[in-house]
Amino acid sequence: MTIKIIGGGLAGAQAALITAKAGIETILYEMRPNKQTGAHKTGNFAEIVCSNSLGSKELTVASGLLKEELRILGSDLIKAADESKIEAGGALAVDREVFSSKINQLIETNPNIKIERQEVEEIPKDTPCIIATGPLTSSTLAENIKNFTQEENLHFFDAIAPIIEKDSLNFDKAFYANRYDKGGADYINCPMNKEEYEKFYEFLINAPTIELKEFEKGAKFFESCLPVEVIGKRGSDTLRFGPMKPVGLVDKRTNEKNYAVVQLRQDDLAANMYNIVGFQTNLKWNAQKELINLIPGLENANILRYGVMHRNTYIFSPKVLNPTLQTKKRKDLFFAGQITGVEGYSESIATGLLAGINMVRFIKGEPLITLPNETMLGALCNYITFEEHKKLNPINSNWGILSQIEVEKKFRKDKKYKAEIYVKRSLEYLKNLSTEGVFNV
Repeated sequence: MTIKIIGGGLAGAQAALITAKAGIETILYEMRPNKQTGAHKTGNFAEIVCSNSLGSKELTVASGLLKEELRILGSDLIKAADESKIEAGGALAVDREVFSSKINQLIETNPNIKIERQEVEEIPKDTPCIIATGPLTSSTLAENIKNFTQEENLHFFDAIAPIIEKDSLNFDKAFYANRYDKGGADYINCPMNKEEYEKFYEFLINAPTIELKEFEKGAKFFESCLPVEVIGKRGSDTLRFGPMKPVGLVDKRTNEKNYAVVQLRQDDLAANMYNIVGFQTNLKWNAQKELINLIPGLENANILRYGVMHRNTYIFSPKVLNPTLQTKKRKDLFFAGQITGVEGYSESIATGLLAGINMVRFIKGEPLITLPNETMLGALCNYITFEEHKKLNPINSNWGILSQIEVEKKFRKDKKYKAEIYVKRSLEYLKNLSTEGVFNV
């Protein structure tokens, strides 16, 4: 039996490694580098294009729990991320090149995976298939998917933050620190006083943006990845309570209370490249340079990559998919990754893993796995496929989608206490299933 996986991003790469591990001949299609997406730069599998952070590594944070679930389930990509990690406080951040190189090697050396570097323009009809083309699905295939689902595709925009060369920073003003001194001093912080912030803000809200193409107009932004200029236009203090929040960040050389702080996070193992946290943007490149140079410490910043925006595409999963990620119309067709309506790197990997496991079980004639809302992965899949949804907004891992637990009144406001209960419940469930061999492929 042969299966086809369309898309070599995080979800597709993880799904392919799962099906190949089960001894199934897997054809993995990836149109890059022959045809690029506008956001990707290489033809590497599992290329990370936005932030290099996979979210928190703390178990008492929802995304941290999801990654621990993936470790229990044997995720190749999370293992590679752990091996490629760079210091980023409480976050699991990776060196992009090291990470994708590890995935490339796993895929290219696997005898059960055949790589096809070409664009797929329609859903294969004669072969079991996983669609994992991600948020940047080509327009031709997107139209074919739209015809298959008989639903309008939904769109929102994802924005990428600029990357700065560390050696170009002015450390007379910038300083290393983690918020509230948690962990090591992994972030570079650029403090602003009130006058500096107001000058920065005034430029930001009046700066020219790149004009959207006609077919992109009217699309939605995903709230957790809003362009910095969009956040700014919501109010003069919005940034100071968001990505430029100064609390817990103090330069011990001065001990001054800052009005706003811009943070930069390490982007590579060599610590030469830093991305500006929360500064996804669609500003024109000249305007980006001017804006960045207004930030104390970045007056002479060398911008290694400018911020860009790209269109994300996802299906209306409540009408299209079962919680197993199998389509309702066609049993040998699965979807995985951000095209399903999940948002985030770990979430894409997670759905790729589950789609891969369930494809293997489908091929073997075994019952498919539906995980319960007691697990973060189960809650994600159940959320995006919940039939009562009138509207589906992209979702990432969060405590609100889990089956809730009643706790004693005195603990109801103790978020850490509740998180610890959720974590214990989820991990015990998955470890029991793993011991029983349910996830073996």
